[in-house]
Amino acid sequence: MAESGASSLPSTPPARSPLFRAEQFVWLTARVLEQRLFAYHFLNGAADPVEAALDAYRNEDGGYGHALEPDLRGPVSQPLHTGHALRVLDAVERCGGQRVERVCRYLTSVSTADGALPAIHPSQRGYPAAPFVPVVDNPPSELLATGPVVGLLHRNEVWHAWLFRATDFCWQAVESLEKSHPYEVEAAVAFLDSAPDRSRAEAAADRLGRLVREQRLAALDPDHLDAFPVAPGYAPGEHHFPHDFAKIPQSLARAWFTDAEMARSLDHLAAEQQEDGGWPVRWHHWAPAATLEARPVVTIEALRTLRAYSRFVG
Repeated sequence: MAESGASSLPSTPPARSPLFRAEQFVWLTARVLEQRLFAYHFLNGAADPVEAALDAYRNEDGGYGHALEPDLRGPVSQPLHTGHALRVLDAVERCGGQRVERVCRYLTSVSTADGALPAIHPSQRGYPAAPFVPVVDNPPSELLATGPVVGLLHRNEVWHAWLFRATDFCWQAVESLEKSHPYEVEAAVAFLDSAPDRSRAEAAADRLGRLVREQRLAALDPDHLDAFPVAPGYAPGEHHFPHDFAKIPQSLARAWFTDAEMARSLDHLAAEQQEDGGWPVRWHHWAPAATLEARPVVTIEALRTLRAYSRFVG
């Protein structure tokens, strides 16, 4: 069940608390969508205003565009934008009905031959995009794009013909992973945390956790980051920590880490709040607007993770 807008946090955060500082950062820098999401999660805001803001990014084909995912600019629908939209709908408990039926029709229209999603559809060509998301004519299926979408749809008990082959793709991709990188593992976890076959998901997660530790994909000691290499192609310092994989205590990835490792990870996350109240973007900064728009998204995610582990002080 997604978190509701009502929470144990106060509706008016105490001045200079981490939440107050984050709120000021959001009002100063965020898009309307993230302002309303912040209000929903932390100020007892309603879901309807979030949905209304999200509608500005929706296209006639049922997908989402218009730089909803800040690293892809331009109006055209893309799988990564649409996955972002589903995360928003899930967060406000609106991931269902005709809206999601239209999304599934869009996903069907852009799927590859094996029924899964490319990270970038060729329609992005001609519009600005981050250099680390290249546009190609015949893009392959990507677990990075498909896993989180399939997981969210299963989590919300959405059933659509598109899901059958996409789910099969995710199982095959997850169970065949050998050499991976943090974002791909996070996508695998997003799938496994909601996959209907729980015993199979637990077995796959157990194997994946051993892979993460063997390949040192998680920085287990924030005070000694030199011991944990950054994945090829990532920005300098773009480490991933236990809380990036296990965003909530109920995640299968939580079992990959000891209590001490998770405590250090959460301490590090809390300490990353910057003087302006927001959290930093750790990946490549390729355009000022993209970074500015991404920071409120990252900030809300950080606050939600800290709250999920009862580590947030309002």
